[in-house]
Amino acid sequence: MIIKRGIVPSSFDAADDKKKGLERSVADLETSIEEKEDGIATLKTEIKALGAGIKALDKSVAEATEQRQEEHADFTELMASDSAAKELLGFAKNRLNKFYNPAQYKAPPTRELSDDDRATLAAGGTLAPTAAPGGIAGTGVTVLSQVREHNVAAPPPPPEAPGAYKKKGEESNGIIAMLDLLIKDLDKELTVAKTEEKDSQSDYETMMKDSSEKRAEDSKSLTQKNGTLADLESSLQTATDDKASTNKELMGTVQYIASLHAECDWLLQYFDVRKEARDSEIDSLGKAKAVLSGADFSLVQTKTQKFLQQ
Repeated sequence: MIIKRGIVPSSFDAADDKKKGLERSVADLETSIEEKEDGIATLKTEIKALGAGIKALDKSVAEATEQRQEEHADFTELMASDSAAKELLGFAKNRLNKFYNPAQYKAPPTRELSDDDRATLAAGGTLAPTAAPGGIAGTGVTVLSQVREHNVAAPPPPPEAPGAYKKKGEESNGIIAMLDLLIKDLDKELTVAKTEEKDSQSDYETMMKDSSEKRAEDSKSLTQKNGTLADLESSLQTATDDKASTNKELMGTVQYIASLHAECDWLLQYFDVRKEARDSEIDSLGKAKAVLSGADFSLVQTKTQKFLQQ
C-alpha cells in the first residue's frame, strides 16, 4: 500500500487539535460543575436559615398574641373591678350626703310607669312593690374584685378611744373626702390602664404588620431560592452528563492519535526498506522500457527475476 505524503501528518494535526479542544471543554465543565456545587451548597444553607427564621417568626407572633390576649384580659378585669369599686364608693358617698349634705344628695330615679301600670292605677289598683336592689349591701353593685394593694390603701383601723369632740359635719366631711380620694385614685388607675392598653395594642398591631411583611418577603425569597436551587441541580446534572460524554470522546480521540502514532512509527521503521524497493521498481521499469526499445532482453529478464525474488 502506498501512503501519499501529507495524509498522516494532517490527520495527526487535526486529531491533536480536536484533543486539545476536548481537554479545554472538560476543564471548563469541571470549573462549571465546581461553581454549581458551591452555589447549591450556599443556597441550601440560605434556604435552611430562611426556614428557621420563618419558624422563629411564627413562634414569636404566637407568643406575642398570647401575651396580648392575657394583657387585654387583665385590662378588662381591672376596668370591671375598678368601675364596680367606683360605683360602690359613689353609692356610699351619696348615702352620706343624704344625711350630712342633703343639698348634694342625688335621689334614685323615679320609677317609670308602663302602660299596664297606668291602667292598674287608673282602675284604682296598687302597683307591686319594686324589688330591693341586691348586690353588695343592697347597692346593686354585683361585681367587685379585690382592691389592689398598690392602688387603693385599706381603710385605717378604728381608733381605740374616742378622740376630741367634732361636729357631725366635720366628721362626715372627712369620710367623704376619703371616699373622694379613693375615687380619684381609681380614676387615675383607670386612666393609666387605658393608656397602657392603647399603647400595648398599638405596639402589637405594629409588630403584627411588620411580622406579616417580613414573613411574606422571606416566603417569597424562599420560593425563589428553591426555584434557583432546582435550576442549579438540573444544570449540574447536565454539566455532569456533558463532562462524561466529552471525556468519552476525548478517550476515543486519544486512542485514534495513538493509532496514528503507531502507523507513523511503522512508516519510519520500514522507510529505508520501502525506499530501496521503490528504487528497484523504478530501475526495473527503466530496463523494461529499454528492452522494448531493443536492449538485451535476457539480461533484463535475469535481473527482473532477481528483483521479484527479493
